[in-house]
Amino acid sequence: MANKNVPLDVSALETWLWDAACQIRGEIDAPKFKDYILPLVFLKRLSDVFDDEVAGLGEEFGNAETAEKAVEADHKLVRFFVPVMARWNSLRNVTVGLGEHLTDAVRAVSRENPKLQGVIDYVDFNVTRGGQRDINDDRLAALVQVLSKYRLGINDVEPDILGRAYEYLLRKFAEGQGQSAGEFYTPREVAVLMARILDPQPRETIYDPACGSGGLLIKSHLRLIETHGVQVNAHRRLPHEIAPLGLFGQELNHTTYAMAKMNAFIHEMEAEVALGDTMARPAFLDEAGGLGQFDKVTANPMWNQKFPPATFEQDAYGRFGLGVPPGASADWGWIQHLYASLREGGLGAVVLDTGAVSRGSGASSHNKERDIRKQFIDEDCIEAVILLPENLFYNTTAAGIILVFRRGPRPHAGETLLVNASRRFAKGKPKNYLNDQNIEEISDVVRGWQPKDQFATIIKTADAITNDYNLSPSRYVTPDGQEEVLPLEEALVLLATAEEERVAADHQLEKELSRLGIEGWRRGGQGS
Repeated sequence: MANKNVPLDVSALETWLWDAACQIRGEIDAPKFKDYILPLVFLKRLSDVFDDEVAGLGEEFGNAETAEKAVEADHKLVRFFVPVMARWNSLRNVTVGLGEHLTDAVRAVSRENPKLQGVIDYVDFNVTRGGQRDINDDRLAALVQVLSKYRLGINDVEPDILGRAYEYLLRKFAEGQGQSAGEFYTPREVAVLMARILDPQPRETIYDPACGSGGLLIKSHLRLIETHGVQVNAHRRLPHEIAPLGLFGQELNHTTYAMAKMNAFIHEMEAEVALGDTMARPAFLDEAGGLGQFDKVTANPMWNQKFPPATFEQDAYGRFGLGVPPGASADWGWIQHLYASLREGGLGAVVLDTGAVSRGSGASSHNKERDIRKQFIDEDCIEAVILLPENLFYNTTAAGIILVFRRGPRPHAGETLLVNASRRFAKGKPKNYLNDQNIEEISDVVRGWQPKDQFATIIKTADAITNDYNLSPSRYVTPDGQEEVLPLEEALVLLATAEEERVAADHQLEKELSRLGIEGWRRGGQGS
């Protein structure tokens, strides 16, 4: 039986979940832990809440037997219907063929609850590779027994306590997965900071086109609860439908998409998460088939992602009218997509490589990123740029920036706030992190629009023009005599972009010389 005597705080939950992970550590690689543990944690939550809801209905109907018959006849009486074979007490008693039974169980749940199709049933607990099981039944049985230690019902845990522990497990997987972890996990404190900057309000819509496991949307939801509170239905303890956020996300990777959906459900959130390639096929469209627009947008897309030029040049949604990004980095492609997804007056925040706000400035040759950035600055769209500390993110040790932008008239027209927070961090293992004081200091400066010596300054558009549209905070704010240094990753992108532009210039020159009847110029140049 589940232990009801031990307090189930966040620390206890984290220890419990890691104990569960340790049951299968020896058989599979750490990055695969999440594929097996998260669906089971989610299933246990569904099962325990189902039992609690049936018990509550039993009080209304007079007895548990009547309530169970009523729920069997009308599944809408509970939020999610869990078939008998998928209920946790049934799973604990399976002694033969547990892997097959678990797979059948999650598939049965998804059949009964269409919302969960592709969410809980994406993993096969009985899968074999090279004739050998990923996890044998003995390990799965040990995992089920560890997960049985605590109840996860309505009155056992608050949704956010469970959500924080769930996030802890994602972070532990991210640490094990290393360089690819940034594809599904944004550090918690960065997500909290962005939610504070966006400051979501009741009834607003918020959108993340590269949502990963859903952290940025969840932190926006929690920020709304923190600032406005949420009424709770006494019977089910679900958030009452009083001015909620409209949450929308899209994710390319199916496993990560499933994590985002589970993460939302475990936080008792309603979120529309779509599966697919945002750049090629954005999922959220208006009634006329155009790009959907939202009150707030937020994202941490893959930095310096490479897309073929046709992705931007043949776009059917008019997203890239300010310029086609270079092949070496789609950062300003993502920014343009986010900007096009904003309603008039809407606010956006995106995390990117530091080079997004400086590459191309001061160069003597044409530069695509600098030219797009110039138009954003000239049209007075960029509200703030925040330089983050190094070694926060799991897919790089490089620092990132948060770019804050607005569509339409801005409260501080003709000005941009630049924050150099590169020294505001706490040391951690394996990564640095922003502590609560760091988050508060940065968000207070941004929302209060206040300069601060050696930390934040406000520049005019003319200042940006003087610096050839370079918005790197380290160019304008120097903490304690720190000098600006070009990161290696940014230098590599600059090199690739320069080569791309050289090839394009050579091609254009060749066309012009050919038109003039001059041939062999390239061969002659190489021989001289």
